[in-house]
Amino acid sequence: MDEVARTPRVPSGKRIVRAAQYLRMSKEHQTYSIDNQKDAIRNYAEIMGYDIVATYEDAGRSGLNLAGRPGLQRMLADVESGRAEFETVVIYDVSRWGRFQNINESAAYEFRCQMAGVRIEFCAEQFANDGSVGSDVLMAIKRSMAAEHSRMLSQKTFIGQARLIRLGFRQGGKPGLGLRRQLVDQSGRPKFILCPHEQKSLHTDRMILVPGPPEEIATVRWIFGQFVKTHKTELEIARLLNKRGVVTDLGRPWKRETVRGVLTNEKYIGNNVWNRRSRKLKAKATNNPPEHWARADGAFEPIIDRRLFERAQLIHQTLYSRIRVSNEEILLALKKVLARRGYLSASIIDDAPDCPAASLYFHRFGSLLKSYELIGYRSPRQFIASKRRLATVRIQAIEGLLGAIGSAGGQATYDKEDEILRINDEFTVAIEVLHCTASDYGYPFWSLKTRRQSVADIFILIRMRPGDLVIRDYLIAPMSKIVGKSELRAYNGARLDTYLFPTLAPITRLAARANVETIL
Repeated sequence: MDEVARTPRVPSGKRIVRAAQYLRMSKEHQTYSIDNQKDAIRNYAEIMGYDIVATYEDAGRSGLNLAGRPGLQRMLADVESGRAEFETVVIYDVSRWGRFQNINESAAYEFRCQMAGVRIEFCAEQFANDGSVGSDVLMAIKRSMAAEHSRMLSQKTFIGQARLIRLGFRQGGKPGLGLRRQLVDQSGRPKFILCPHEQKSLHTDRMILVPGPPEEIATVRWIFGQFVKTHKTELEIARLLNKRGVVTDLGRPWKRETVRGVLTNEKYIGNNVWNRRSRKLKAKATNNPPEHWARADGAFEPIIDRRLFERAQLIHQTLYSRIRVSNEEILLALKKVLARRGYLSASIIDDAPDCPAASLYFHRFGSLLKSYELIGYRSPRQFIASKRRLATVRIQAIEGLLGAIGSAGGQATYDKEDEILRINDEFTVAIEVLHCTASDYGYPFWSLKTRRQSVADIFILIRMRPGDLVIRDYLIAPMSKIVGKSELRAYNGARLDTYLFPTLAPITRLAARANVETIL
């Protein structure tokens, strides 16, 4: 939060109002610069008698959502935490506040400020944001206009980019192994080859793809030859490339996915294809159907024979169709790899010829860890993190119980050597925290593997919910009821479930001592 020292000209009869200013300029729209916004807000503040004491700024930030706007996030945090030393926020106009595609989101952030006692004012709008019916109607219209502006601009940009693709010009992205970006002028005359990360300087210039270094072209052709003529798999090709010391165009080792990216990309036969995958207006990226692609066939000089490429696509589609199966089948394949290797990782999965690529599990289930969870496997990283959480829960339970017993008039100590609580020199208590595991059918169960079962009078088993973040319940039972059991289910029968409690209060009541004088 930047402080701005300025003494306003206060209108007669008005007090000085401490205010903040919020400034935003997006990468796409440069109509209002930050300096212009500051000038307009400064003039407005002088007229209104506001003292601008804080500045929040998002320069070069899109207004489509709150993510990626640290200035607005910091302002909301200051306002809602009570740290804000101002009572109003001045903004140039509604579009600077944001071009949220859902206008309710825009209104929600204003409402959060109002609930914290901070007004939002727009100095360039022709209405006061005072909560009146007329003001609310105009605000709703302006929010819709701000959102629609982004949608229209996105559509116009898309149409322009698609037109350039159909004309045979390249639209961003890495050229790929064996290809290079060449700059051409508006008449199509070649200028020079662009280096990595180098961009064009003239708006009228365009880019096309041209063949790259001979050794890279030879590698691309070798990949197609190995796949089509010698029937090697993508994984086998990746291993051979890595063994030969050949790296990708990004200087990285080869994987099954990077080989597949070469084998399935039409740019190697000279086709210019775009919009196979899109992410419009900060929405989630999606794969588009072929009819929505923009393309120009034969736009570039090919480095792979078309018939060879088509044969590769036929083979790839045949192989890929084998793994486009149900979730149950690909999870079964994962279980087989786990049984064979003993543990799992992305590299192990990618190296397994009888298992789909790790990326497929990510797209099907959201993450590899979720896939692991579905087959009942915890990676070492997960296991360590879970073990630490369970240890923390146990320590907190012990400390909480010691404090509660002391407050109830009892006496309790913790024996670190035997890892038990001694209460009132009358009985002992052991505490264990149980990790929650899902069975093959999705039902939870808790395994009992502890050395504390035979050394205490009472056993407290803290059962966690899935994920080990929240406590489900407490099983507080005599040791005789627990000894010999290897696991607990959600329902264990009345003889055992009778001892389930939502808190540790039964132990506290058992240890409590009454004041003798009070009884007498």
